[in-house]
Amino acid sequence: MDWFYSFPHMNDDALRDLKKLIDESFRTFTRAYGGTIEGFFSPLQQFLIVAERFMTQTPWPIITAIILAIAWVASRSVKIVAGCLVTLMLIGYFGMWQDTMRTISMIFVCTLLSIAIGLPIGIVMARSNRLQKIVSPILDVMQTMPSFVYLIPVVMLLGIGRVPGLIAVVIYAIPPIIRLTDLGIRLVDKDVLEAADAFGTSKSQKLIKVQLPLALPTIMAGINQTIMMALAMVVIASMIGVQGLGQPVLKAIANQYFTLGLFNGLAIVGIAIIFDRVSQAYGRRLQSYRETVHG
Repeated sequence: MDWFYSFPHMNDDALRDLKKLIDESFRTFTRAYGGTIEGFFSPLQQFLIVAERFMTQTPWPIITAIILAIAWVASRSVKIVAGCLVTLMLIGYFGMWQDTMRTISMIFVCTLLSIAIGLPIGIVMARSNRLQKIVSPILDVMQTMPSFVYLIPVVMLLGIGRVPGLIAVVIYAIPPIIRLTDLGIRLVDKDVLEAADAFGTSKSQKLIKVQLPLALPTIMAGINQTIMMALAMVVIASMIGVQGLGQPVLKAIANQYFTLGLFNGLAIVGIAIIFDRVSQAYGRRLQSYRETVHG
């Protein structure tokens, strides 16, 4: 019975020693390779700075016209374009334009990076059941891990600033694009693949000309979810120096400024709705096109 009651605490010393060993090992690794890792990410920092300068220094009518043009090309919907215009005008009217542009530039870079990393991983997973069994539990952990936890190793390695925040956001937001790329390719009709094989297409040709186009609606759904998760991480990433709408929200929490937090929170909701409606509309257009061509 003594063992039964003491069980939860009987290994406290061993566990404490293990945690200390892991922490010391990570600190040693950071001191030894932190500078090298920081230099490796310097091109990414430059790209983020260029994107942010473009969004913040370009006159607002041009930025608005670009966003509305993208919304129209993707959705072909007057309602969605009008909703984008009203949202952007309200953001500008309430003095949140600069922070919103910084947030959009961050989300833009995070989404591109997530696609560049997640799409190849999803393609390889779709080709290997063994790899899928290995990667899927990792993605489960990434999606259930509290978002604050991602900040700890990134800050220890790279300090505080844009790039650490960017990396934390990408790690948090990348699982949907990987999962849905894998799912979309696996859902491609086998009869279509057999027809492609009958025409003598190579694996790369089949991937580029058959599987990816047919899986694109599902992949777009993954991109949509990645964008939403990246936006959800904006406020948390502001704790380590990411500029944008998250910093006023953090300031409002610290100083109990209700209206400041409310307005900036609504701005985040506004751009989330813009991204969501535009990407979903584009995905529906791709889906209807695929059904028309192959239905």
